Amino acid sequence: MPEYFETTVDKFTFQVAKDRLYTEDGVWVLLIQAGATPLVRLGVTDFFQQHNGDVAFANVRPSETRLAPGDEFAEIETMKVTVGLPSPLSGTIAEVNEALVRTPELINQDPYDKGWLAAIAAEDWEPVRAKLLDPAAYLATMRSQAEQELK
Repeated sequence: MPEYFETTVDKFTFQVAKDRLYTEDGVWVLLIQAGATPLVRLGVTDFFQQHNGDVAFANVRPSETRLAPGDEFAEIETMKVTVGLPSPLSGTIAEVNEALVRTPELINQDPYDKGWLAAIAAEDWEPVRAKLLDPAAYLATMRSQAEQELK
């Protein structure tokens, strides 16, 4: 289990896992296998899942799908909204979390572990890694976004 930063905005408490990197729009990226073609796992943050509501469906593109940065790798449908998730990197989907077909609520229950979406064989890991937010930077960004919504 990762360690977390935790912050409270109004009556909501949000966690940010300290062992991964983030995009500004709430996708986390975790290196799970280093090497010539690193394998990274993607999911959504605690803030993302709380902000968007209870997940009804998680549609992840199938294994072997080639992605460029910005290509949609998954779509999350909640009671409130449907959100397409852009890939932060180039690569090929190596694995999809099949548990989400039967239990998409894992995204709400455990966004940093059992609620992961896809594993990507990354083609451009090092340059992308340098552009992603570290946990403290994402925490500040997320806190700012949450406070803006209260206004």
